[in-house]
Amino acid sequence: MIPRTWLYVPGDRPDRIGKALAGPADAVILDLEDAVSAAAKDFARRTVLETLAGRSAFVRINAPGSPAGEADLRELVSAGGLAGVRVPKCENPDDVCRVADALGVPVYPILESALGVENAVLLASAHPLVAGISLGEADLMADLRVRGDDALVWPRSRVVVAARAAGLPSPVQSVWTAVRDLEGLRASTVAGRAAGFFGRSVIHPAQIPVVHEVCAPDPAETAWARELLERLSSSGESAWIDHNGQFVDAAIVARARWVLEIAASQQVEEGSGS
Repeated sequence: MIPRTWLYVPGDRPDRIGKALAGPADAVILDLEDAVSAAAKDFARRTVLETLAGRSAFVRINAPGSPAGEADLRELVSAGGLAGVRVPKCENPDDVCRVADALGVPVYPILESALGVENAVLLASAHPLVAGISLGEADLMADLRVRGDDALVWPRSRVVVAARAAGLPSPVQSVWTAVRDLEGLRASTVAGRAAGFFGRSVIHPAQIPVVHEVCAPDPAETAWARELLERLSSSGESAWIDHNGQFVDAAIVARARWVLEIAASQQVEEGSGS
């Protein structure tokens, strides 16, 4: 399955963790970082470890090198249900390698500073266990001293290019913090898909259906992709002009394969009943 939604839930809220794991999000991230106060870090870590003893989930650790981050690494080594880790404040590829080597699970660096964005390709290709990269846009805007969505156009494009250059999936969009503004979320997610992102981190269950709807395969596009690949298989042509007058070559074929990959992934998810 290609995840559409990655739901953050505070690691110190066992009541919310249970609901999140039973809910409709494609992936659940137990958060040990921003959603947890300094005083609650130890409790959150124990709660996450107890959860992972019986269930599988992702975890966002604290920044490597920080006391809390080092404690996370020590404790999570024995966590059997750890599906992967999101690593915040990533700037140095060596930190990514250290986390990957220590935990042996998929690693997802989060780029939240100017230096992190500048090192995007290095971070994306730092270790074979790097499974995806993304932006932490609130922290990045603070570091860049900018305001407004337009200021993030270039960093967003850079992370998309870096991910694909490293052979990684399309990046997951950063969170939409205006929880009640679902129309704003929808418009932003549509724009993100057009810009090369797929899926989104979310912070409230109400956001999940909106993101799922935007990420759903378009029936017309899916039919087009299936027809195109059927013709490719039957004719053996490497390039042609289709019935709409569109020139079809290797780049268009690659797009069609991606469309069908998304559609097949979501069919599997629907068939699983989750």
